[in-house]
Amino acid sequence: MNNLPKRYHSLSSKELHIKCCLENDVESSIKTGFEEYYLVNEALTDTTLDDIDTTCEFSGKKISAPFVISPITGGIKIARTINENLAKAAQELNIVMSVGSQKLALDDPSLIPTYQVRSVAPTIPILANLGAVYFNYGYDIDDCKRAVDMIQADALVLYLNPLQKALQGTAQTNFRDLRKKIAQLCNSLDVPVIVKEVGFGLSRSTATALRDAGVWAVDVAGAGGTSWVKIEKYLNKKNCKDGDDSFDTAFDHWGIPTAISLIEVVDAIKGTPVIASGGIRTGIHMAKAIALGASYVGVALPLLLPAMDSSESVKNKIDSMIQDLKIAMFCCGKRTLPEFRNGNCIIKLAK
Repeated sequence: MNNLPKRYHSLSSKELHIKCCLENDVESSIKTGFEEYYLVNEALTDTTLDDIDTTCEFSGKKISAPFVISPITGGIKIARTINENLAKAAQELNIVMSVGSQKLALDDPSLIPTYQVRSVAPTIPILANLGAVYFNYGYDIDDCKRAVDMIQADALVLYLNPLQKALQGTAQTNFRDLRKKIAQLCNSLDVPVIVKEVGFGLSRSTATALRDAGVWAVDVAGAGGTSWVKIEKYLNKKNCKDGDDSFDTAFDHWGIPTAISLIEVVDAIKGTPVIASGGIRTGIHMAKAIALGASYVGVALPLLLPAMDSSESVKNKIDSMIQDLKIAMFCCGKRTLPEFRNGNCIIKLAK
């Protein structure tokens, strides 16, 4: 991080990630693919807006909307405020929340409070979080159980991030045998396992392998949202040789756009819940994702700034998106999520 401004030199990597996301354009150079799809307007909607029902279940718990607050942070001072504001809003809205990677808290128990939000969110589904690659670097099923127990989680999210690790220039790029280790975890853990990408999308073959390993759900986390290529470009320019900006551009267009990843994965693992994340920025994006087969949608970056302000700011942002989802369902003439998901409510723009 030798090229970072001096004001950043004393910050931890987690703090740098937060600052980078707040102060720079970290949106992917790739479009999500949702722009190629249009929801079908039904002028004879044959329902009322008050009839629209976005309730559903998430791992046995009833929630008010198919909304997941995707992993953002943990392990640093500001993370406690961010996570508490996210959790309070999630509790008020009765939706799902995931904490950020808990590796730091596994290494240093003094950091555990930055992740603990059950006291302000007693009933909603809360998701623990850990990188799958750490199975090859000394972490095991017991550590996953510790991550779940420390926040009284309802499920564990394992994230897959090979490109991010490669761009970070770390030695942690051994992704061998993770399929087998994930299967062992699914057979041993008392709560469901969800596996997600971090912004470059899941392929059909990966989704099928994860389903066969026993995961309860997958999160496609496609390209089109927060770009770890851009984040690492800002924070890790030391990987570039003098006068060489190849690090800045080589992988700017890497990944499977969210809509494409979603369609492929839903088709490949029918019956397995699929979370659509990666560039979900509006209620219309939510609606398109669900109409394309998503069980839930995940959102992270748009909630970061509100979470640094207050739980009310987070609540207002999410509630606005959910209300737009309801209006979209109303205008498509579909009262419930299953009707909307299976109702031929979306068409692709002809080229």
